[in-house]
Amino acid sequence: MESRPTWSSRAWPVAWAMLFLLVSGLMTVGNQDPATQMLPLVVVGLAVLVSAWAVLRTRRERRAHEDRLAAWAGERAAQAERLRIAGDLHDLVSHGLGLITVRAAVAARLGGPDGPAEQASALADIEAVSRETTTELRRMLTVLRTPEAAAALRPAESLADLPGIVAAARGAGLDATLDLPALDGVSPGVQLTVCAVVREALSNAARHAGPTRVRVGVRRDGGTVVVTAVDDGPADGWEPRPGAGHGLDALRERVTALGGTLDARAEGAGFAVTGQLPDGAAP
Repeated sequence: MESRPTWSSRAWPVAWAMLFLLVSGLMTVGNQDPATQMLPLVVVGLAVLVSAWAVLRTRRERRAHEDRLAAWAGERAAQAERLRIAGDLHDLVSHGLGLITVRAAVAARLGGPDGPAEQASALADIEAVSRETTTELRRMLTVLRTPEAAAALRPAESLADLPGIVAAARGAGLDATLDLPALDGVSPGVQLTVCAVVREALSNAARHAGPTRVRVGVRRDGGTVVVTAVDDGPADGWEPRPGAGHGLDALRERVTALGGTLDARAEGAGFAVTGQLPDGAAP
């Protein structure tokens, strides 16, 4: 992407040079000759014309610079929006496919007298997740085609959506728990990012560890909101299904943009994701 446009007017340096030449010429020419007595008036008139030209030229250059600056700002905003939508698409698809993968893998292992019923329940869950993911994809694609349709999208996620996110993961086979005390005054941007951290952590646990135990917690530490997601490691016999590997990198950029940090590392047999988000709205 191009760097921020800069502006410097060349009109006034030219004007000052012309004015200097006019004054120098006036000083070198005597006014004893009657023919040259009108020269000062001519010089003044030329100086006024040069100044007027410099003012008009500067205004045109400034307007052109403002147009370039507006175009640059619009392109930068569009690029940021494309990156945001790409992140949202990744979160949506990764989470949905992760849940479907875990539920399908668990259903394939079911046996015994209750096996058919459990498999039918798993297929119903897979269908529900698939429909929800497809619906959200269509909404995003609609926004990309018709920006005025953005108002039809659901509101941005908040901490109130966390129980639903964890419940969906639990329904897909993860043994997920949530520790969410009452947190008042958390800014919308931090709430949205907390949901993104939890969603990505659950998706990674589903792909890499299968139907394992995951403990999700959100708390406040002074002026910082801390979100953690720790799993117990791969379930017995689970074969990891890694993704493209861009999820945590994109999430780290998202957290860093808010001035926070994201730590993702192995912890015992499992994996831990910890996000720390400074919250200016915190009391």
